[in-house]
Amino acid sequence: MHSTYIYLHSMDQDRTANLLGALALALTDALREETETQAELGAAGPAALVTIGIDPGRSIQTLAAVLGLTHSASVRLVDRLVADGLVERRAGADGRTLALYLTQPGSDRRRQVLDGRRRMLQQALAPLGADEQATLTHLIEKVLGGLTQGRRHADHICRLCDEDLCPGASCPVESAVTDEL
Repeated sequence: MHSTYIYLHSMDQDRTANLLGALALALTDALREETETQAELGAAGPAALVTIGIDPGRSIQTLAAVLGLTHSASVRLVDRLVADGLVERRAGADGRTLALYLTQPGSDRRRQVLDGRRRMLQQALAPLGADEQATLTHLIEKVLGGLTQGRRHADHICRLCDEDLCPGASCPVESAVTDEL
């Protein structure tokens, strides 16, 4: 009986992991579609708008690190954002780098991306009651904290987050990085 319990328990864990994988892909696909539609940009464009809005004045190099892009891919992305009137380049603090800032249309588009993201995620949570959502929140916080592997990874995880809804002190990703110090 003991080996049957272990086998069934392992199958339950495997099934949970499998379901989590399917949920992750379904949410990723829906998020990508929604944010790209709202941004009127493909690929990393929505995350670039959100990231620049969170930390105005960052360089292309730091943007590339957060987005997980090569420097040349980031330059091309920023060139497009500048051409679309969403981002402007200004002189950086050291005079050698350029700092990136959202224009007013860029800020407006960023807000559209975050609002669309929020609506899509609320729809995904709609089948759950308030108690179930509270439990899920607690579980997600534990998983996110456990997944976070340092500052660069934390910034990458949160590249599309609405920081107004999850400020630093209550962010499990930020807390995981702070706890390692």
